[in-house]
Amino acid sequence: MHPAFSVIFFTVTSGAGYGLMALLCLFNFLYLGMLFDKNIFLIFSGISAVLFTMGLISSTFHLANPKNAWRAFMRFRTSWLAREGLLAILFYPTLFLYLLLIHLDFYKDYFLLMQIYSVFIFFFAILIIYCTGMIYACLKTIPQWNTPWTPINYITIGIYLGGLIFFALLSFNDFNINPYKPFVLALIFVAFIAKFIYYLSIKGPRHEIGQATNAAIKLKNTNVRLLDVGHTGGTFLTDEFGYKVAEKRLRKIKWFSIFSGFFIPFFLIFSYSYFFENIFLCLFAVLLSFTGMIAERWLFFAEAKHVVNLYHGAQKC
Repeated sequence: MHPAFSVIFFTVTSGAGYGLMALLCLFNFLYLGMLFDKNIFLIFSGISAVLFTMGLISSTFHLANPKNAWRAFMRFRTSWLAREGLLAILFYPTLFLYLLLIHLDFYKDYFLLMQIYSVFIFFFAILIIYCTGMIYACLKTIPQWNTPWTPINYITIGIYLGGLIFFALLSFNDFNINPYKPFVLALIFVAFIAKFIYYLSIKGPRHEIGQATNAAIKLKNTNVRLLDVGHTGGTFLTDEFGYKVAEKRLRKIKWFSIFSGFFIPFFLIFSYSYFFENIFLCLFAVLLSFTGMIAERWLFFAEAKHVVNLYHGAQKC
């Protein structure tokens, strides 16, 4: 599939924003009250909102006609894209009310209600990330996406990036980060393991030209060969659904995404936590992680092969 930067930016940035908001609410619940001063919490929540809002806005740049973006909300019952879009819009008033109640110190007088609300916001944010992943995972015509590991990867990477931002914000504001050191390292490790399993699950092709051609013309007892693709130049289908990249380049980008997105941030956070307490190590880890995840998401699209390629000269996908 052709990697569109607007969609890559959308999935990475919005996932990080929702991941950060989910963790803020989760820690409020686990801490049995406000994790820290309400003004600081509102600032952190604002950063989260900026991230997922930037992501949502960037997603409209991929549309040929952005003024028709409202149509994406019209098929909520059958479309994961519609579900993701509608839930993302509903998240704004839900989050605004939550932050308003925090500003009004509802945690002091209505503790149980706010605890329930915190858990609700946590699952709401995770659900939106899940819907984003299912936009791609539900497509049976793209074998590399049609796996349960796709939404799992979206969730683990979103929470990992959100956790890294949360850790950096705590460090920058001189909060006690000791309880969160192993937690952030664990998030990086879990996200990497989920991504590694995803790569293993898409390693081999699932469809071959002979199988697909026979299925298309309903012949079971003979093998049919494709002799001519019917065109001499590129088409919309071959350009959008048959994005070709040299295997050597794919391997280089994959290794870059693994080291920049997982290994080096893990090493930097570990060094910052236990050896060299320099805030620049933490900030550099955040920068590298986003760079690595953008490369990872580019690969997610570049490695995906639509089955339509089998009728345009590809031997397998």
